[in-house]
Amino acid sequence: MAHIEIATQAISDNVAVMRQHTGKDVIAVVKANAYGHGVELASAAAVAGGAVALATADIAEAVALRKLGCKVTLLAWLHSSMPRFVDAHELDIQVVISSVERLDHVAAAHAPGRPFDVHLKFDTGLGRNGIPKADWRVAIERADALQRRDRIRVVGLMSHLAGTSDAADRQQAELFDFLTAKASYLGAERIHLSASQGALTQSSGNTVRLGIASYGLHPEGRDADGALARHLGLRPALRLLARAEHGVVDVGFRDGLLPAPGAWMLVDGERVRVISQDVRSTTLERPVTGQAVVIGDPARGEPGAGAWAEWVDTINYEIVTRLAPGLERRPA
Repeated sequence: MAHIEIATQAISDNVAVMRQHTGKDVIAVVKANAYGHGVELASAAAVAGGAVALATADIAEAVALRKLGCKVTLLAWLHSSMPRFVDAHELDIQVVISSVERLDHVAAAHAPGRPFDVHLKFDTGLGRNGIPKADWRVAIERADALQRRDRIRVVGLMSHLAGTSDAADRQQAELFDFLTAKASYLGAERIHLSASQGALTQSSGNTVRLGIASYGLHPEGRDADGALARHLGLRPALRLLARAEHGVVDVGFRDGLLPAPGAWMLVDGERVRVISQDVRSTTLERPVTGQAVVIGDPARGEPGAGAWAEWVDTINYEIVTRLAPGLERRPA
């Protein structure tokens, strides 16, 4: 039966490698079911590798993680039109604030004697999900006022690189450094600009947010043979395994596989090409029987997420993140 094996030690090692490479603390991003790796397994592994905090896309993901028993610092950064800030505060979940209006919303959700921990996110060039430059001064002054009244506590200052070019990223980093210097009197502990890609080239702040790199995949996204990831010392953590019977494999579109004629799987050590796929199964070019490695580690001669990404003209992030939540995830 098709299932996913997660090498939790690989996640721990990847986080440790990136900590050493950057010389900074790591916030491990576990959004979208930890990029398809299973949030409970991946979160514990990232913390074991030295992550100081875990980040989710929204409050609901963070609440679910806290209710699984996660004790470390949690951070949620995208919010709906009616976010449950009270729920976040009750469960000690930090939130990212991207507008002056949101500052007032979280201040209203605080409990007496217990300020709400927030990260201020400034738009330095990404063009979305950040306090616009025209509001920077007002946002900093408002945050300072609310902090003095014990409504909030500014624990982080952050931005996000657009990644359009090295030159543009450098300009963003310079702007972010200028901004954080101006806001230093807020006393934020965490200063973070870079996600996985930026962590390889930029040095702003004292913390980096690691997404796809934590799972052993290169943030460039099109690392078909895994060579770029291996060069950094990263190892893929996910293997999608299935059963081939007479050339038909029990994995298909319902499991999150994108259509990829010409792709190949490893069946009992033999490369076999895909000729067609449907909702429940994949048909191979030969009537082989045995265990099929659908997605694995290129260093072991297996097709990696980067290879599948190349076959369907996308990036490795989409390949692993699309894998269905209903597929069983097992620690390897």
